[in-house]
Amino acid sequence: MDSPGIIEKPDPYAALRYPEFRSYLGMRFFFTFAYQMQAVIIGFHIYHLTKDPLALGLVGLCEAIPAISIALYGGYVADKSEKRGLLLKVFAGVFLCSLIMLVITTNRMHAYVPVSYIVPIMYLMVFGIGIARGFFSPATFSLMAQIVPKKLYPNSSTWNSSSWQAASILGPATGGLIYGFYGITATYSVILAFIAIALVCIFFLKPHPPTYIPKESIVKSLTEGVHFVFKNKMMLGAMSLDLFSVFFGGAVALLPVFANDILKVGSEGLGFMRAAASSGAVITMLAMTRFSPMNKPWRNLLIAVTGFGTSIICYGLSKNFYLTLLFLFMEGAFDSISVIIRSTIMQLLTPDEMRGRVSAVNSMFIGSSNEIGAFESGLTAKLMRTVPAVVFGGSMTILVAGITYLKTKSLMKLTLQEINDQQT
Repeated sequence: MDSPGIIEKPDPYAALRYPEFRSYLGMRFFFTFAYQMQAVIIGFHIYHLTKDPLALGLVGLCEAIPAISIALYGGYVADKSEKRGLLLKVFAGVFLCSLIMLVITTNRMHAYVPVSYIVPIMYLMVFGIGIARGFFSPATFSLMAQIVPKKLYPNSSTWNSSSWQAASILGPATGGLIYGFYGITATYSVILAFIAIALVCIFFLKPHPPTYIPKESIVKSLTEGVHFVFKNKMMLGAMSLDLFSVFFGGAVALLPVFANDILKVGSEGLGFMRAAASSGAVITMLAMTRFSPMNKPWRNLLIAVTGFGTSIICYGLSKNFYLTLLFLFMEGAFDSISVIIRSTIMQLLTPDEMRGRVSAVNSMFIGSSNEIGAFESGLTAKLMRTVPAVVFGGSMTILVAGITYLKTKSLMKLTLQEINDQQT
């Protein structure tokens, strides 16, 4: 029994002691591995075909538009559905889109189909994956809360984020290396294999009954989720801060330009550049299983966002491949702190019956901010050139953090519990 005056030594492996949570992590890892492989080779392949940085931004936009548009409905469906069955449908859709991209990017297809058709088809498949993601995020967020006790939410959030980041390290590096040495067809074959493994992992999860039985109209049900977020000062502030900072700091979308034209390290170097940020993130997240950033979450979140913006500027100005890897590593480290803070806030402050809808609102704020930020970076690179666009994005991220600090000074010294008490 917990006592307020007793500080127990935390078990960093507490959530991993639940077999179903381990299956959940396996599903997340293998799917993220495939997703990140696909993201890095789609960007590089489209840039290889078009030589246009705006084309990279359009990749993000094609995924963000459906993900945002369907997010609230996806959250509603996730709340009222059995999660395992919903995830099986989502993964089957992603598998089909990836299979089509495998077919249209083969050398034989290039001989018969012009680039003017191949690129739009790839955009269309990315659009389809964006639709699937609109259901994936709220379904997985809701499911995790059903397989571990509430007291382990901070620990499970850390392991969940660490698993995602570990896959984000291996995925881009593997994708870049396989693409560089064996071509895009072999890369897509590996992607499909990992999506299939993620599908198998779902079968080791137990069917969980819906946490919400709708008794009102769908419009009122969706409005409840939005209203809950907007009346919670800390949750809304964290989402808004991340939305604008990542929107302006989404320079990772321009990595193919740096790899190909500025640093001249090719697809292999691109894989390592993508992996560098994730390496910083996963190492920091593993450290946070023992050293939590939740003692003063708002202060730590603003520090992390400021460091994220500073790292973006340094990466944009760097002309040395190894220095670029260092700055990308630091970017991932700072970003991981904000990820842990935000995910813990969401898990602790969200009622069980509203998890899907609240996660959907979060996806609209945060989940698609990377893709919209990718479009912003591609557009500014088209208008301002690549390096000025990256420096501009990092500077705006720091400015957003500064404005947020001036408007939320009262939250700086508060603990998560104190801020939570102010909302109730």
